[in-house]
Amino acid sequence: MRRTALLGVLLTLLACTSAPAVASHGNSIEADWSEVGKASFYSSRLHGRRTASGEPYDQGSMTAAHPSLPFGTLVRVTNLNNGRSVVLRINDRGPFVGGRVIDVSRVAAEQLGMVRAGSVRVRVELENEDTL
Repeated sequence: MRRTALLGVLLTLLACTSAPAVASHGNSIEADWSEVGKASFYSSRLHGRRTASGEPYDQGSMTAAHPSLPFGTLVRVTNLNNGRSVVLRINDRGPFVGGRVIDVSRVAAEQLGMVRAGSVRVRVELENEDTL
């Protein structure tokens, strides 16, 4: 009787716990995470400088800076003005300008059609590696 009660309590506790849907580098992120806000892009003068992850910034690579997503996280950034989207890898911290949610590389900005505007409203979503 005592074992059955203990087993019931244990199973109830296990049923109440859940693992994060997505885990990356020890940090957990909900699989349906997304945010909407302004995106900007890196100045060309930053090409070659070290990012917060330690790798050099390459204006020709599909990378981005985000204030909190783990390095290596893949995100889909969609320009809400024209519907264009790109998949980027987070390798830096930023942006450090109020109201902005992500900084993208120069090549990503070109593909998003945002170079002339400088900043645009975007949606940032986690990208499922299985769809790449």
